[in-house]
Amino acid sequence: QVQLVESGGGLVQPGSSLRLSCAASALSLSSYTITWFRQVPGKVREGVSCISRVDGVTYYADSVKGRFTISRDNAKNTVYLQMNNLEPGDTALYYCAVDQFRDASNTRWYDPVNYDYWGQGTQVTVSS
Repeated sequence: QVQLVESGGGLVQPGSSLRLSCAASALSLSSYTITWFRQVPGKVREGVSCISRVDGVTYYADSVKGRFTISRDNAKNTVYLQMNNLEPGDTALYYCAVDQFRDASNTRWYDPVNYDYWGQGTQVTVSS
């Protein structure tokens, strides 16, 4: 049974850093497109960053470009989201998700409908 487990969230001050992890069981993350999403209550789920199964091409939401970095450790079967210079607007529940079938593209990676497996999320709160 495929399971995704996110970790690394927490309560931090603006300007701080966090590294989120997405670990998988019964699934080799190196073979799939993986995306981090975030969601605030009452708002739609937002694509944050994606790493494609093809050549590891990465995509970022405009709001996090230059601050967040997605990476993959195939040996640990884990995908990371390094988040630097965090802002209060980054406060959300962060999820990782797997697209089993498609390579990422800049017109598709951010749409939750394309993803087949989801974790339970890890909360990130940025507040002074």
